[in-house]
Amino acid sequence: MSEIILKGIAAAPGIAFGPAHLFGKEELKIVSRSISDAEVPAEIVRLEEALIQTRREIIEIQNKISAEMGTDHAEIFDAHLLVLEDRMLIEEVITGIKKDKLCVEYVFSEVLKKYIKVFSSVEDEYLRERISDINDVGKRVLKNFAGGKKKVSELEALEERAIIVSHDISPSDTATMHRKNVIAFVTDIGGRTSHSAIMAKSLEIPAVVGLEEATAKIKAKDFLIVDGTKGLVIVNPDEKTLDSYQLEVKRIYLDQARFADIKALPAQTEDGRTVEIAANLELPEEIPSILNHNVGGIGLYRTEYFYMNRVDLPSEEEHYQAYKIVAEAMKPNSVIIRTLDLGGDKFLSSLEIPHDMHPFLGWRAIRFCLARPDIFKVQLRAILRASNHGKLRLMYPMISGVEELRQANALLEEVKVELRKEGKGFDEDIETGAMIEVPSAALTADLLAKEAKFFSIGTNDLIQFAIAADRSNEKIAYLYEPAHPGVLRLIKIIIQAGHDNGIWVGMCGEMAGEPALALILLGLGLDEFSMPAAVVPKIKQVIRSVTYKEAQEMANIALGFSTGKEVEEFAAKRLAELIPDLRA
Repeated sequence: MSEIILKGIAAAPGIAFGPAHLFGKEELKIVSRSISDAEVPAEIVRLEEALIQTRREIIEIQNKISAEMGTDHAEIFDAHLLVLEDRMLIEEVITGIKKDKLCVEYVFSEVLKKYIKVFSSVEDEYLRERISDINDVGKRVLKNFAGGKKKVSELEALEERAIIVSHDISPSDTATMHRKNVIAFVTDIGGRTSHSAIMAKSLEIPAVVGLEEATAKIKAKDFLIVDGTKGLVIVNPDEKTLDSYQLEVKRIYLDQARFADIKALPAQTEDGRTVEIAANLELPEEIPSILNHNVGGIGLYRTEYFYMNRVDLPSEEEHYQAYKIVAEAMKPNSVIIRTLDLGGDKFLSSLEIPHDMHPFLGWRAIRFCLARPDIFKVQLRAILRASNHGKLRLMYPMISGVEELRQANALLEEVKVELRKEGKGFDEDIETGAMIEVPSAALTADLLAKEAKFFSIGTNDLIQFAIAADRSNEKIAYLYEPAHPGVLRLIKIIIQAGHDNGIWVGMCGEMAGEPALALILLGLGLDEFSMPAAVVPKIKQVIRSVTYKEAQEMANIALGFSTGKEVEEFAAKRLAELIPDLRA
């Protein structure tokens, strides 16, 4: 058999080897059956009983997950319960039974198909991914119409170690995986924010989703390599590929052992300059991994995912509880919460953000928040209240000038007045910062620094705006250069302006986690590096392997190059000289 390489979305990092187990291919066969007028009430009763039984099953799973993995994971199944309580869906089924005089299971399945078709056509990524919730609940209800007896999950009963291959994996299936035997999973559909992907990260099971043709190209017992870091699945790898991946696994173990020695040490250069190393946080499920890597706090808590994991707006109390959990878990270290940053490539249809012709340049981030203070102030109130439980800071995304920073801070002051009147405590000295990711903000950083307590450079956006290269457009991906001389000059301006005005400057873009470029950023004077937790050990080792004077000399040389390619080649060569065995 020849080797096949499938490319998907990296959902949960790690490498796994094993045989394929095809899961969930069987489909329930629903037959249309006519009923008489006299049978209609009985069919409606069957609907009610099936919904009640399904609710019991989901609550049972929820309790199991809460006990084994924590309440955060159990809350995933709230979406399933909402489907069962959807009056529009239930009334549509009842109306169908009465009107068409057909059995309940057939009417229910047809209504379900209609809902799935609607969700499949929407542009919102999160809503599309909720199809798996509807499918999962629907199958349970249909089984209960048939009076199906409860049985052990196929995944829970798995007797041999295997890699699960499925069109999709529902949250309840993921939750019942027997950790000992499910070593990875791959799916045709899904994205990074799907519930199964979230759980895979927490269970530390490598996962690749969105492969499209996995179930068509993989057969039962095929030997697979799952690379959850790169988003690759290799089917029946040849000897050379297998040897290469086995060597990669050994390297990973060696790196982990080597990095363990510096975990408790500070990010300090050989001549004594100490910088802060923080982690980026998307979901609270990542906190155990962050704590395990001994980081100095959270440099970026992306709160838009809290909005996207629902079809309605979160309440102030929900915000408060979410931020409180993170603040307490990271105490005494700081947590920087970025306020709502929807728009661009992140949409939530319930907020009615229009789809701009140029979404990254449109009505998004702080622009949206200032236009909708009713939504923004709910989040600000919750952040302030949660500041009583740990060291919280907040920062505003996509600030383009002083006026926006002033408007945002004015709303924050209004919220403080409200909370004082209500007798609700908060940290009166909470620090507010600005994300510098727009060229106009970089070029007026000296003005912004007089009114902000800190800067955090968002290089993901700053690079695409500075070079005018949409980072989501594969045709011009070659233009997206973090080491571009124009980008480096903007970063120098931002750091210098911050230091001249007595505030610290951090970076939370992906650039902060690139080892070779970290040397240049260190030399430019960056005070804080925030990155995915898994990258922290490498960056800490880089910083501990050089003097600050050497890093400054590197930065000066880099600023003299004419192209980004020259900068990258220079930085990579210097890194290899400093740490020969580090894999950047």
